[in-house]
Amino acid sequence: MENKMSPYDAKIWTKSYDKHVKPSLSYPTDSLGILFDKAMKKYPDRIACYFMEREMTFQELDDYVHRFATFLQKNGLKKGDRVAINLANCPQYLVAHFGTLLVGGVASGCSPLMSPTEIAYQINDSEAKFFVTLDAFYEKVLTKVLDKVPNLETIITTNISDYMGLSGIKVALGKLIGKIPKGKVIPYPAKNVLDFNEVIKTEDDVDDVKIDSENDLALLQYTGGTTGLPKGTELTHKNIISNIVQISTWIDRTEEEQEDKVNLSAFPLFHLAGLAMSMVTLYLSASQILIANPRDSDHIIKEMMDKKPMMMVNVPTLYLAIKNRINEKWPVEKIPRDVLNDIEVFISGAAPFPAEAINDFESSLVAKNKVLEVYGMTETSPIISMNPYYGKKKIGTVGIPVPDIEVRLVDVETGDQVELGKPGEIICKGPQVTRGYYNKPDANSKTIIDGWFHTGDVGVMDEDGYITIVDRTKDMLIVSGYKVYSVHVEDILTKHPNIEMVAIIGLKDPDRPGSETVKAVVQLKEGFEPTNKVKTDLKNYAAEHLSKYENPRLWEFRETLPLTTVGKILKRALREESTN
Repeated sequence: MENKMSPYDAKIWTKSYDKHVKPSLSYPTDSLGILFDKAMKKYPDRIACYFMEREMTFQELDDYVHRFATFLQKNGLKKGDRVAINLANCPQYLVAHFGTLLVGGVASGCSPLMSPTEIAYQINDSEAKFFVTLDAFYEKVLTKVLDKVPNLETIITTNISDYMGLSGIKVALGKLIGKIPKGKVIPYPAKNVLDFNEVIKTEDDVDDVKIDSENDLALLQYTGGTTGLPKGTELTHKNIISNIVQISTWIDRTEEEQEDKVNLSAFPLFHLAGLAMSMVTLYLSASQILIANPRDSDHIIKEMMDKKPMMMVNVPTLYLAIKNRINEKWPVEKIPRDVLNDIEVFISGAAPFPAEAINDFESSLVAKNKVLEVYGMTETSPIISMNPYYGKKKIGTVGIPVPDIEVRLVDVETGDQVELGKPGEIICKGPQVTRGYYNKPDANSKTIIDGWFHTGDVGVMDEDGYITIVDRTKDMLIVSGYKVYSVHVEDILTKHPNIEMVAIIGLKDPDRPGSETVKAVVQLKEGFEPTNKVKTDLKNYAAEHLSKYENPRLWEFRETLPLTTVGKILKRALREESTN
């Protein structure tokens, strides 16, 4: 009897592609640094980025990138050396990132929300030699751990306002009232501490670096894990280039068409979703609006009105915050209809966007079929699947796999492929998929099996190839688009001497559809009572050792926690009790 090809091997999703998308694509062989350098030089007078009343052309950006790259080389950077970038969205981030890639360095994004313990771990684990950061972070966080990061040689500090277009009076006032963070930068023994403005005074004299795009790393991007500590995901130049081409093809863009085209994303650049969109934009020689504070919806709306972006990329909660703010402060009639109508697509990712919320967003603010949900992760550079750009967008799904990636849904226990319509773990392999985690052989052996990357997400594929995410095998929460790994938070909290056991659970956040609230259910050690002093001590400990988005917003103290017969905490019971 003839074996019938499985729907996954047949790539049934390709029948749902837009006409301009082919099942297989061709990819440049240049390194990322060379590709981006060509993109900047091709249209020198176009605006590369807008930032707080500042317009920076590609010629200016390219000049800064070359100066930063030259500085790195003259200060000892060799191909493969790590440069950790710890900035909010600002032109300095672009300069540091693209300058690092140009000379064969490996960029590693670091969240400014990290605690001293977390930042020290990432610097040491990545073996970073260079660190680019805000002056406020340097003073308040980094100086606390500089004696614990022996490999770190050079620290470059900047103020978020340095490349704004605001007047000196506005900047001074912003610093005075705390809207613009500032910090004191003092020298530190055995570390080279420099100001970003001094660094880019270096004359352009970049030495060529031979880069093997298939094997040389471009990014060491950190992602959490169910075993606790974050893991450095190794992404080669080829991985990133592949996904850039896949995305730019999918959204039907060429660089010739990008004059006066603007993209807006409030995803942080240290998050691969934000960085990927930034790199796609630069690859296409298009303009991007940099949003330093994604919570400032008033500023985002003003930028929408002023710059009239054609594409937005955000987490669902931000779209809903924008909608609510428009309805509160800017009735729709006060916003020119073309501002909303001319935005061709609202790309949404990093967290679920409930179907009812999408319908509400589209019906109250924009036209139907404009929200485009995507799916991916750091390990896939990041995109695995997208809803079609022109064709049918199935609300509630994360679309169909992009060209050249192989996707299967398999039984979590047996590994056998499941039928269409049945839930299974999503596994994949393709040109954008990581080769593994840096120095984490155990994690690699559990995650990459027979060449297939196991996402840990459970989905269902329909007869047209659209995927719906239905569950997670990983013990993970989504908080405003950030991944929070409960085991990691529990590991940190149980190190406190007063805690016997703790369970971290996620509860639906009623104010942010698709987002969760972190709740800690605590059993104290014998002899301790949940007095105000004990509670305050625990919360202060959490604030010191966890990121802001990991920090529990809700705390509950119990004499005992419910356990299974083998001693595991019954989190499902805790969730049910918390929601009843």
